[in-house]
Amino acid sequence: MLKIAPSILAADFCNLEREIQRVHTGDWLHVDVMDGVFVPNLTFGVPVVQSIRKHTDMFLDVHLMMIKPAHFIEIFAEAGADLLSVHLEAGNPVEIRAALDIMDRCGVKRGIVLRPITDPRAVLPYLERVDLVLVMTVEPGFGGQALMEHQLETIRQVRGFMDQYHPECDLEVDGGVDLKTAPKVVEAGANVLVAGSAIYGRPDPAQAIADLRRVCGG
Repeated sequence: MLKIAPSILAADFCNLEREIQRVHTGDWLHVDVMDGVFVPNLTFGVPVVQSIRKHTDMFLDVHLMMIKPAHFIEIFAEAGADLLSVHLEAGNPVEIRAALDIMDRCGVKRGIVLRPITDPRAVLPYLERVDLVLVMTVEPGFGGQALMEHQLETIRQVRGFMDQYHPECDLEVDGGVDLKTAPKVVEAGANVLVAGSAIYGRPDPAQAIADLRRVCGG
């Protein structure tokens, strides 16, 4: 089933409650947490996730773009995240497994993330114990970038691994998703689409969500 996950990175932060309500027809709410170290930008922390949780019952998809993610899993889970995703590039295999173990204990859904520089085969050691793989189709750090077309092949490869080892796993794509590129990433195998500018950059975000569903046949 196709899921649309509006990214609040593109929202008006001074009116965040209103901005969340404007995208309530989406399936998930995508929250990018950037630490200024793993990526060259700073965004949200735990207090913002806590505040968001108070004002919506949408599924909170929290993407941790940060080093040492295992140190933060528990506090973001307590803040209200429903799913936490960690970058495979943010730590060694022992650290990534530790992060997934903590997600298990906290009862949140587990995700792993691939930057464009990362070989799709990197998901294989973790695939059978995660609920979601997020393929970045831009270099993480800033919204509004164009989708890297070569990442469509990464999406196809990851979908092939899922079909073989874990068909129930969601495949999410983040970066440059709009009315033109969304059908391409769905055809490649994605079923969760993160969109920021393509939704919040339109006068009517709810209509933008409906248009994304329409062009993807969902």
